Amino acid sequence: MPHQKAATMIDTPSWTAFTGTDRLITAPLGEVALAVKRALAARPDATILIYDDRTGRAIDLDLRGAEAEISTRYGAPPVAPPAAEPEPRGRGRPRLGVVAREVTLLPRHWDWLSAQQGGASVALRRLVEEARGKGGDRQRRRAAQDAAYHFMSSMAGDLPGFEEAIRALYAADRATFAARMESWPPDIRAHAMKLADV
Repeated sequence: MPHQKAATMIDTPSWTAFTGTDRLITAPLGEVALAVKRALAARPDATILIYDDRTGRAIDLDLRGAEAEISTRYGAPPVAPPAAEPEPRGRGRPRLGVVAREVTLLPRHWDWLSAQQGGASVALRRLVEEARGKGGDRQRRRAAQDAAYHFMSSMAGDLPGFEEAIRALYAADRATFAARMESWPPDIRAHAMKLADV
């Protein structure tokens, strides 16, 4: 399964509300809260479930009060902490974002690092970036699979082909994953595929 969309889903927080099997909205939490409040005002007997798209888990919202209160509760940007006193200039290159910290290694590790072109700091930065690149895609893919699994377990656990779809999800078998969900309600199927990044 491709991995690029998963990074977007995780990096850009969004929530999705469902009324029954129909998707009501996918948006930032403040917008979702207001849409759910309005939908419940129009149909007080409606069952609406809200999911955090980063995890696929259902969440509860406090929808008491007027829309302005709800908007403040869920839509206001976080207040920035007061500016900290500037720290005394230390080692490193703070203008570039470089921070000096202690690293404890065995002598043979220091010997190897010292022999690398650019020295120990350059070699360590390169090793970290390589490890992030290799593990990053795998971590994003697993997070996307887990989010899809949690959502599907909640919304589609009783639907035909659920277990086969989950197996295909974790096997990264896109064709089988889509085929096992073919008979599912369209919005549930589409959202599962979006979370799974297919």
